[in-house]
Amino acid sequence: MNKGYVYFVGAGPGRADLITVRGADALKKADCIIYDKLANPALLKFAPPDAEIIHVPKRIGNGSFTQQEINRLLVDKASEGKTVVRLKGGDPCIFGRLSEELAVLLEAGIDFEIVPGLTAGIAGPAYAGILLTHRDFSSQVTFVTGREAEGKQQSNIDWHLLARFSGTIVFYMGVGNLSLIADMLIENGMSPDTPSAVIADATFPTQKVTKAALSDISDKCRQQGIEPPAIIVIGNAVGGEKLNWFMQKPLFGKNIVITRDIAGNADFAAMVIDRGGNPVEFPAIKIKPLTHKNEFVRTLAKITEYHWLIFTSANGVSIFFDAIKSLNKDARVFGSAKIAAIGERTADRLSEFGIKADFVPAVFTSKELGLQLIAHTNLQGKKVLLLRSDLASDELVGILQKAKAEVKNVALYTITQEKGESNRLAEEISAGRIDWFTFASPSSANSFFKQVPVDLINSAKVKIASIGPVTSERLQTLDVKVDVTAEDHTLEGLLDAIENTYKSI
Repeated sequence: MNKGYVYFVGAGPGRADLITVRGADALKKADCIIYDKLANPALLKFAPPDAEIIHVPKRIGNGSFTQQEINRLLVDKASEGKTVVRLKGGDPCIFGRLSEELAVLLEAGIDFEIVPGLTAGIAGPAYAGILLTHRDFSSQVTFVTGREAEGKQQSNIDWHLLARFSGTIVFYMGVGNLSLIADMLIENGMSPDTPSAVIADATFPTQKVTKAALSDISDKCRQQGIEPPAIIVIGNAVGGEKLNWFMQKPLFGKNIVITRDIAGNADFAAMVIDRGGNPVEFPAIKIKPLTHKNEFVRTLAKITEYHWLIFTSANGVSIFFDAIKSLNKDARVFGSAKIAAIGERTADRLSEFGIKADFVPAVFTSKELGLQLIAHTNLQGKKVLLLRSDLASDELVGILQKAKAEVKNVALYTITQEKGESNRLAEEISAGRIDWFTFASPSSANSFFKQVPVDLINSAKVKIASIGPVTSERLQTLDVKVDVTAEDHTLEGLLDAIENTYKSI
């Protein structure tokens, strides 16, 4: 039987976008993914739809796996001829028990590749603004396990050497033994005043950094409720707060509810994370294509008769090209027609399909699209095709018709309600753990407030951010107080508006 192949992939320190390109490529061709507790589940987005996904957490009670069970699983899946990705937190070669897993593959004659990952001992300090090496403080670094094998009779850690080490010491998996680590270093000669730091939830919007002298670090972490996973850094390189770039971002640690569709939330969540915020996904709407309808099919057959085609959303662009692909057609269906896009994001989506928008308004609303297109070109007697949602208002149609254009409006998709976890969200609101609610369309506002009471939002200490005036008007008709409306009617503009409320404080 043809034996498979195993990739040992380092998942990185936490954030999904910190995985290596090689690691992501391995995930994309996996038949089976076996992943650890510390590997971010968001990385599974790279997996093929039919890949077998196996979670193998250790030491957490029911549902946990022993190392022996994981070893056997690797051999079994690879022996079935599968391409297996063993997804391990951080770097697989750093305190990951990789040697045991490699041994069973070697014995079984199964080939493998090690794909390095960004280890938490490097990434965590970097995200806390701690430079592990510094020409004035530290010219050497050592990595040490803070938890040795259970039942081990004699420690492999040379505490006397570590206590005299003049560089930076990084401990993994040591929060539970932090008091012992500090005591052993001090007893062996390290100064009790040595700067120390503990970084919990490194690289995530929930990251916490606790700093204190070595003699006090354990008590301070206990007072602040610091829990694993965490990295311990000891040495003069720990430094001050000015370099802590990540936690100084305006949206760091802010819990921001996003209410788009599932795919849209995924894109928006990445933007929130990039700015240090913590996205709370509540998919309020669902996008349902209507391109199977006769009206679309008939219009597509005559699309070359139109002078202008107008797309008013990135969703519409994607749905349009999915439809023509299913019909074995491509962008040549446009013929000589010019293309208008409501905004940069819609234009960017068009560019993904090799189409450069001929016109994008300076202000990204349907009204401005119509008015500015009229100012840009003479539409009298020209045939214009609107490709958009069936819920869109008639305002754009009216503006174009006043310019004597022949307007055809074709629905590419509709928007329906998606049922979110409203009870869980209500608990988070009541507990004061939500900072912002964001709404990127009137549809998301309508659907959201059919599931979450307006009174709950208005009575809580939360703020509301809207992508533009049309969405704000809809929220106001629902008796929702809007705190900020984006000047630039994009998702980036929406986050800019939220950030600006903190910059002005």
